[in-house]
Amino acid sequence: MAIDATSMTEDDWKQKLSPEQYHVLREKGTEIPGTGKLLYNEDAGNYTCAACGAVVFKSDSKYESTMPGLIGWPSFSDAADEGAVKLMPDSSLGMERTEAVCATCGSHLGHLFDDPTSPNGKHYCINSVSLDFEKK
Repeated sequence: MAIDATSMTEDDWKQKLSPEQYHVLREKGTEIPGTGKLLYNEDAGNYTCAACGAVVFKSDSKYESTMPGLIGWPSFSDAADEGAVKLMPDSSLGMERTEAVCATCGSHLGHLFDDPTSPNGKHYCINSVSLDFEKK
């Protein structure tokens, strides 16, 4: 169940989240590839934002990408629904990318890329630490 993220201060987030979660979700960091707890998860269920609990991805859109440079993080071909993930321009690190953030609380989840190995050509490259999982 999602929390009321509108009343959360950065100090509240620091108390709620682990240091690694805070770094990724609130400071737009990235976890080390291949280390995420949900990278190889194949269970059916919903992936929720670790910050607020909103459903952001569903297991039926998770796939194993073979795209060089995008391997090592959970891959999704689509968001849970049209309003679950907000897309933002990101020109950090000297490149143009599309950032994927939780539409409910604005926390950083990862990035959206083109990927010909994806079922629909879209690749949400998501930090595992930014997600929790609700098994069906």
